[in-house]
Amino acid sequence: MGILSGKRPADLGVRNGNLKAPPSSPNAVSSQASDGSHKIEPLAYKGTQEQAMKALKAIIEGTPNTRIVEMKPDYLYAEYASSLLGFVDDVEFFFPPGTRIIHVRSASRVGYSDLGVNRKRIEDIREKLVKAGV
Repeated sequence: MGILSGKRPADLGVRNGNLKAPPSSPNAVSSQASDGSHKIEPLAYKGTQEQAMKALKAIIEGTPNTRIVEMKPDYLYAEYASSLLGFVDDVEFFFPPGTRIIHVRSASRVGYSDLGVNRKRIEDIREKLVKAGV
C-alpha cells in the first residue's frame, strides 16, 4: 500500500461488546456512535448468523480493492482502498450474540473529510444484504 494508506490501527476489534468509537473528524460512521453525525443504523439479517456472515464475506470479496484482514464467527475486519489514490478505510462488522443485527464501523485512516464515502459504503452493503435475502 502507498503513502496515503496510513498505518493499520492496532486498537480495532470488539472490546466489551463495542467496536472502537469513531474519531471526532467527519470521516467515519458507526452503528454504536452516540452522536448524529457519525451514527448509522446497524445492519439487520433474517437468517442465521452463519448465513449472514457468508453473504457479508461474499459482498466484501466481490468489491474491488478490498481485502479481509480478520474473520471470526462473530467479527469481520476488512480494508477498503480507493482506486485512484489508495486511501485506506478500516471497516469492521460485529455480530452481537442473541441478536439479528450487525454492528458496523467504517473509518478513514487519514484525512479529515471522506465526502460521505464511509456512510455510502455501509448503505451499499445494507442494500446488497437485503438483495441476498439474508
